[in-house]
Formats: sequence, structure tokens, C-alpha cells
Amino acid sequence: MRPHACSVSASRRRHGPIASALMALALTAGAAAASAATAAAGFDRDQALAVSQAAIGRTLGDAVLIDRQGGTRRLSDYLGKPVVVSLIFTSCAHICPATTQQLRRGVQVARQVLGADSFQVLTIGFDTDRDTPAMMADYARRQGVQEPGWDFLAADAATIDRLAAELGFQFRSTGGGFDHLIQSTIVDGNGTVYRQVYGIDFQIPHFVEPLKTLVFALEPDQSLLAELTARIRLFCTVYDPASDSYRFSYSIFVGLAVGTLMGALALYLLVGEWRRHHRLQRPAASA
Repeated sequence: MRPHACSVSASRRRHGPIASALMALALTAGAAAASAATAAAGFDRDQALAVSQAAIGRTLGDAVLIDRQGGTRRLSDYLGKPVVVSLIFTSCAHICPATTQQLRRGVQVARQVLGADSFQVLTIGFDTDRDTPAMMADYARRQGVQEPGWDFLAADAATIDRLAAELGFQFRSTGGGFDHLIQSTIVDGNGTVYRQVYGIDFQIPHFVEPLKTLVFALEPDQSLLAELTARIRLFCTVYDPASDSYRFSYSIFVGLAVGTLMGALALYLLVGEWRRHHRLQRPAASA
């Protein structure tokens, strides 16, 4: 799937249904015009994608961030388990909110199967002129995100520039908005970029499968029982497209049982045939 790029203007007004529809059309046209303008100015989506992919395997620095209450947090505070990092700008009228809502859906599905505290989520505002802790708190409220383990954070310009570079996230001002790849980054428990997930409407398995691998990762010092349990959870937790959710599938056990039964039956028939042949050969040998 080709990654989307976002380019929208700031808008804080409220509109009725008809005005909202007109606004959506205006934003679509404005996004196309701004996209063309930024492309001419040098924003290259293919190059941005290459930079994004090159970040995989890179270990992040310990960024200093500010939470919604104005408290200081460090990126290292969230490590020890996987972390999902999403960079947005709060004045985005459509694209970023839609991305956050799809991310919310992915988080809900992932936590249903992996556990409520299995990973952390960080939404960070990169428009440092506007994305203050208060604005991040307002953005979270407007998106209805109240899930625990999901923080909305601000940072200074130097921190954002450094963190964006480490994440492989490029953004350019378009004179009222920004052009950037729509990207959520999955970071492992050691702070290393593990996977990039692209697009407003990414497919749920593209988000959950990397997290499943990280959460069910085998630890070198775990017991045999813990290792067996982790392997069973990893291979038997499957996506059901009909319900757009994950479930624990017993089909692997059914397959193993059927395979074992068929193998036992084949062995029984083979031994029976060998015995019958041996009995027929015995009189001839005695003569």
C-alpha cells in the first residue's frame, strides 16, 4: 500500500452538516493543491518513504517530553515493553484525527488479544508553535481517547527535530499546515524501531502482527512452560476478517490431532501388513 501524505490547513471553527460537507470538499481540494506546491518545493514522497524505512533497526535517543499536565517524561519511561509512536499536529482538521481514530481501533483490537498493558502508545505533537501540553490535552479530548497507557505529549523544537529524524519521519510546512507521511512507528522494548505502519486506514493485521511478535517474543531465560505458552499464543492467535478482530484458534490442535491419528492409522496398517506377509512367508521357509 502506498503511504499517504497529509497536507491540511488549521481550522478551529465548528460547522453544521452542510457546511462540514463543503469544508471536507475544500480540504480535499486544498490538500491536493498544497501537495502539488510542496512537491514542487522538494517534498518527495518516495524519498520520504525511503527515509522512513531506513529508520528500522535504529535505536532512539532518550527524548524529553511534556505530558498533558505539564510534567516531564522521558522516552525511557515507556520502554520495557513495545511502544507505538504517532506524530500529529493538533490544528489538522481531518487527516490527523482520522489517523488517530484508526490507530485507536488498532489499539483496541491489539489490547483485546495481547493484554491491556502489553504496550504503550504515544501521540506527539510536532507543530511546536501550537502543540502545547494544553493543546495535546484538548486534542485527546476531542478524539475521545481515554485509554490507559496512551499519552499525548508535547516537546520543544530541537527534541521534535531529533526524534523525527530518528523515527524517519519527515514533515514540511505548507503555509498553514504540513505535508508528511502518515506513519505510526512500532518500537520494541529496547527502544529500537521495529516496524512502520502507513496510511489513514491501515489494515488492522499490519498493526497488530508486529506487536504480537514483540509481545509474545521468547525470552532467553524463561522456563520451558513459559516458552511453550508463548509459542502457542503466538501461532494460535489469528485474525478473523469477518469480525475484524483476533481470536484464539484451536485449529492447529485439531490439525495436530488429525495428523497424529492419520499417522497412527498408517503405522497400524503398515505393521499389520508386515505381520501378514511374515506369516505367509513362514511355511515356505519351513518347507
